[in-house]
Amino acid sequence: MKTYTHISLLLIILLGVYSSPINACTNFLVTRGASADGSTMISYAADSHIRYGELYFSPATHWPEGSMVTIYDRSTAEPLGQIPQVPYTYQTVGFMNEHQLAIGETTFGGRNELVDTTGLMDYAALMFLATQRAKTAREAIKVIAELIAEYGYASSGESFSIGDPNEVWIMELVGKGTDLKNDRKTGEQFNARKGAVWVAVRIPDGYVSAHANHARITQFPKEDGNKSISSKNLDKIFSPGIEVVYAHDVVSFAREQNYFNGKDTDFSFSDVYAPLDFGAARFCELRVWSMFNHISGGMEDYWEYATGENLDSGRMPLFIKPNRKLTPQDLMTFKRDHLQGTDLDMAKDAGAGPFGLPYRWRGLTWEHNGEEYFNERTTATQQTGFSFIAQMRNWLPDPIGGINWFGVDDAGITVYVPFYCGINRVPYTWAEGYGDILDYKEDAAFWVFNRVAHFAYLFYNRVMPDVRKVQNELETKFAQYVPGVDAAALKLWETDKNLAREFLTDYSCNMGETTLKRWKELGDFLLVKYLDGNRKQEENGRFLRNSWGYPQPPSFPGYSDQWKEDVIKNTGDRFVYPKSE
Repeated sequence: MKTYTHISLLLIILLGVYSSPINACTNFLVTRGASADGSTMISYAADSHIRYGELYFSPATHWPEGSMVTIYDRSTAEPLGQIPQVPYTYQTVGFMNEHQLAIGETTFGGRNELVDTTGLMDYAALMFLATQRAKTAREAIKVIAELIAEYGYASSGESFSIGDPNEVWIMELVGKGTDLKNDRKTGEQFNARKGAVWVAVRIPDGYVSAHANHARITQFPKEDGNKSISSKNLDKIFSPGIEVVYAHDVVSFAREQNYFNGKDTDFSFSDVYAPLDFGAARFCELRVWSMFNHISGGMEDYWEYATGENLDSGRMPLFIKPNRKLTPQDLMTFKRDHLQGTDLDMAKDAGAGPFGLPYRWRGLTWEHNGEEYFNERTTATQQTGFSFIAQMRNWLPDPIGGINWFGVDDAGITVYVPFYCGINRVPYTWAEGYGDILDYKEDAAFWVFNRVAHFAYLFYNRVMPDVRKVQNELETKFAQYVPGVDAAALKLWETDKNLAREFLTDYSCNMGETTLKRWKELGDFLLVKYLDGNRKQEENGRFLRNSWGYPQPPSFPGYSDQWKEDVIKNTGDRFVYPKSE
């Protein structure tokens, strides 16, 4: 990796994480030593009110000389420009490629004055291009750094989760602003500050990390005071078990801008380039805290920090050692977190309504009588387009070892389906371009899951036991199938690699279609069972009739005591039924 004198950041339209749910995602990172089977894992949630849930697929391709790639703005689809294509690109299934390289991201705002309005590469372009051009996490860091060095960056501050079968890294970058100058020879304007400042840290084996829309890398070890690392010494370990690579001017630029004047060893990327405030803690760090709290004792020590009650009480570590080995199913559970079991449980306050709904419709903040209030921002949220858990296993051939556990819509009400990274296609009902956020397709995965989710939002605490039953049924089955599918694919791989890929393709596509069929059936069942707010009598999924074939009468669940007390408090004697004389 060459020395970077220019690594830049572009933000065409500044969208702060606290005012825009577009920049609202949650990532988990798990190393081999922290997983139950020795796999690495990263997770990602594409949370956005306009993001359509679809599974991207790009086949491996040899490109003719002179081919170009058009770069689009992820938030608007506006073409930003073109760059030369490389001679060969790898196959990708979502944000995972055929070599088991996977990438996720969360966006943070950073300092407003560091916006660069001249760049080309936004966060999504970097994710797509890195998975198409890199085999390992280290190569992906190099690709990202070189692309933003050459073309500039078209997003706000960014945290990337980057994992391969052996390592997991977190990379954070933010721009250097815009300083337009005229080229003396051509007269054309250019950004004299073109570049970004960035740092990437390998998560030590046996540990886990997380990030959620706020920069989390604080102090980090530095080589020779302040130098970036070349590709020749990328393996250098600065502290036992910790490796770091960074832009050479990550500290000096902060000094030039008067952001920092301390010792190099005290320099904190997050504190300098994305200063913490209440929103960064409560809306972002609290999601990290919640994931850590599932797997580690002592997290109460960070409660005041994560809730924004005391920002000076001590920041959480970048990574922790979990109290147990984790599985993909554990990460699925963490994705469904609503702060349940804490004082901030979204299902417990008045905003949850009579049916304990742990969601709040946006905006994230709101005003009343001149006072500003806020809703909690939890890991599970209604506006997720898609999410995934990428599982990478180094003891298997790459096409068999990588599984993209992929789900669309709200992570709390989705099903994570295993799509192997070596498949030749994805089912059309899950594929890119089949419907969009304004184009309803009744059999598209995104719309099938949204129909069930929106019904569940109406009677949440009544409906969710039925949803979780089918959710667990499918995800448990998939987990149980994996060893057998692996073994069959590996046996085929020994004699016919193409046949092994086709086998994995058939399996993944069949599981995708089976899931949609089962979810449609669930939607029909829920409509019948809870029609008009009643509850039909049923047994093992079969609705009951009397001996003459007539429907058994439904029950009327009514409302909770808390709801009744709230109504009485609000209305006084209005609804008191008069006693008979």
